[in-house]
Amino acid sequence: MTWRRAAVTAALFWILGAMSSAAQDVTLTSRDGSVEIAGNLLGFDGEFYRVDTRFGELTVDGSGVLCDGPGCPNLADFVAEVAFSGSSTMAERLMPALIEGFARVGGYDVTIQPRDDSHFDALISDDTRVVARFGFRATTTDEGFADYLARETDIVLALREVRPEERTRIAGAGMGDVTPATRARVLALDAMVPVVAPDNPVAWISPSDLSRVFAGEITNWSALGGPDAPITLHLPEDGSGFAQAAEDYLLAPSGLALAPDIQRHDRIGALVDAVRRDPFGIGLASLAESGTARTLALTGGCGFALVPDRQSVKTEDYPLVMPMFLYLPSWRLPKLAREFVAYMRSPSAQNVIRRAGFVDQLPEEIRPGAQGERLLNAIQVAEGAEGLAELRRLATVLKPMSRLSYGFRFEPGSSRPDAQSRSNILELARAIETGAFDTREIVLVGFSDGDGPAASNLRIARARAQAVRRAVLKAAEAAGEVDIAIEAFGEALPMACEDSDWGRKINRRVEVWLR
Repeated sequence: MTWRRAAVTAALFWILGAMSSAAQDVTLTSRDGSVEIAGNLLGFDGEFYRVDTRFGELTVDGSGVLCDGPGCPNLADFVAEVAFSGSSTMAERLMPALIEGFARVGGYDVTIQPRDDSHFDALISDDTRVVARFGFRATTTDEGFADYLARETDIVLALREVRPEERTRIAGAGMGDVTPATRARVLALDAMVPVVAPDNPVAWISPSDLSRVFAGEITNWSALGGPDAPITLHLPEDGSGFAQAAEDYLLAPSGLALAPDIQRHDRIGALVDAVRRDPFGIGLASLAESGTARTLALTGGCGFALVPDRQSVKTEDYPLVMPMFLYLPSWRLPKLAREFVAYMRSPSAQNVIRRAGFVDQLPEEIRPGAQGERLLNAIQVAEGAEGLAELRRLATVLKPMSRLSYGFRFEPGSSRPDAQSRSNILELARAIETGAFDTREIVLVGFSDGDGPAASNLRIARARAQAVRRAVLKAAEAAGEVDIAIEAFGEALPMACEDSDWGRKINRRVEVWLR
């Protein structure tokens, strides 16, 4: 092996690292003695060395070299170390359950060791020794991305998408683009729900009123049909992904800002407990952690009510869905960590996610008979003979089919699918590739809002369904020829009232049906 070949090979595996212990001198020598690389050892993942050399940081395949120096690892007793940082909800509630599920499948034992209030380790052992240490820092999404930029973590746990400025800083630090599907994954789903005390008489609230409540424009329960009493506000701590998502979903579209007098809580569980004891309080909580507080349904002027549950979150029929993200590094993770990341997409892991109280991404079929309320709402707002005729056509076409829980919605003012929909495209493509629907016909059904002429809305709905079809077929290239049909019904089956931006957004969608 010549020096030129060694340099080229190392460059192909070049990365910027995180999770290094104190750097120590090492010399890596090819087995024939012809090539020597010296520098400070930054990390070893059980297969590859990461070394800071005069040529920069290089990653070298350990099977082709001998290591000499005080920093050389003990290959016989190697322990894979991986760091996770970010959302406390994900770190404390979801990840331990997934690690235990992974251990059961792999025949490992798991021990959770707290270090302090925000740090703990999950030690994974085989029959003889500890083989991996997964370290967790349970804080906020902001802190997770900050740790990543500081190269103090490998994986970010986030309750929101990476912000453009964070993405730019990460790329500028030589750590690549974190947004491709290979690095940004939706791990599970949750929802943001308004919660009140169990004896609060208010049963529902419109998203526009909810926005005005947290902006401080509505300050008394009497404006919401409740008692003449001041409203107290509760949110997770500033900087948490959940609180930032609340601003993004509820306030930013209307140009509103949060009220200054909001009680903050370091954990969503603490927020729920405070609201439960506060007869005039309202908070925004995770559906998975809403506990004994009572959730309010979301409604609008037309009377449609959207209740958060597993099905409405999975289909995105409920408007305040919160995908839970894993952001993976540009550098190579240890083999056991890669196996864990792969496991988190398995049906076994999805069942663990569901048992932990979150919403999994396994597809579910929903028969038309289970959607009577949607059809009744559509009949109620159908306009004239033309609207009823389109509903009759919809019923005729969809009656012999089942709706699949995958749904596709779009970013505001854009034809780009939103974060959950991009994940759904990959999940549907993967299911197609594995032959899950080989005996069924897949039909993508487009819907629109009611803003504009019905004929124009029908064309827009069909175009959205065709765009999703192209994306799914591109993602499922390994499946060869796949028959995916297109249907569209425009504004015929609204999910939400059309009197607000959020209602129109919910109505603009593409559904998946199976014949």
